[in-house]
Amino acid sequence: MSRRRDWRARLLDQRANIYILSHPLAFALQVVKGFRANQGLLLAGAVAYYALLSILPFLMLVVVVLSHFIDQAELLETLSRYLELLVPGQSGPVVEEVASFLEDRQIITWVLVVTMLFFSSLAFTVLENAMSVIFVHRVAVKRRHYAVSALLPYCYIVALGFGIMIVTLVAGALQVMGTESVWLFNYRWSLDGVSGALLYLLGLLGEVMVLTSIYLVMPVGRLSLWHATIGGVTAALLWELARHVLVWYFSTLSQVNLVYGSMTTAIVVMFSLEIAATLLLLGAQVIAEYERVGQAGSGVQPAEPVEPVEPATPPLARRD
Repeated sequence: MSRRRDWRARLLDQRANIYILSHPLAFALQVVKGFRANQGLLLAGAVAYYALLSILPFLMLVVVVLSHFIDQAELLETLSRYLELLVPGQSGPVVEEVASFLEDRQIITWVLVVTMLFFSSLAFTVLENAMSVIFVHRVAVKRRHYAVSALLPYCYIVALGFGIMIVTLVAGALQVMGTESVWLFNYRWSLDGVSGALLYLLGLLGEVMVLTSIYLVMPVGRLSLWHATIGGVTAALLWELARHVLVWYFSTLSQVNLVYGSMTTAIVVMFSLEIAATLLLLGAQVIAEYERVGQAGSGVQPAEPVEPVEPATPPLARRD
């Protein structure tokens, strides 16, 4: 049975690849149309809003737990470096809030921990609902059990916590390597540049892996690793391009400080999260259209996204 399913999946992927290579512009237009039909910008706004509510409680919880195993200064430095990948130019204020919370860790109670854990899970819950809109063709076939949906955000928080710990340890080793040098051809070569490049590649690889895991776990049903990787790489490359544009804009042209004053950090973070959420859902739309193209067959125009339809109410029986 599994062999038959694998053979069918390869056939559908082959059909999708043939169609996309033959009609790349048509496929891109189909993705944009599907994204608009699913109200992608509205969904991205909801995800960004709840991500803004979740980011500080999540980081505080992670740092409080990991500070028992990793040096606090090293942990905050790693967060500051890789938060730049998510909120360009605003990682400093966010890390300062986390550091000030750690200084008053004696105020932490179980009620506060439960509250922070709840707010940390909001973004993942909303993201799962947004994914169900984009992958409506999967939801129509199979629905996820309520208990799984309730536990999924908390499992993902734990997984991200382990990921941050691993990245911190690897980044620390790469920083140490940057202080070293090697002798080659009677010349001393510093490894500082190599260390910086590896730190950036580590962040990019972590970004692709996080996005791929989101596409692998959040949609209903069994999504193949190949499809999730397609969406993860697409969203990561688009976000890297958008991130560099945001850094250039906020450092040269933007007058956001004059307009918003003390609210500048919240506005910039919200704007960055809005763009990130848009690209995240756009990557999901790429996967959804890739599946539809494969199911439609090569050379056949894929079907438009189908809106969920409520079952019709049966007519009342006529009384004699």
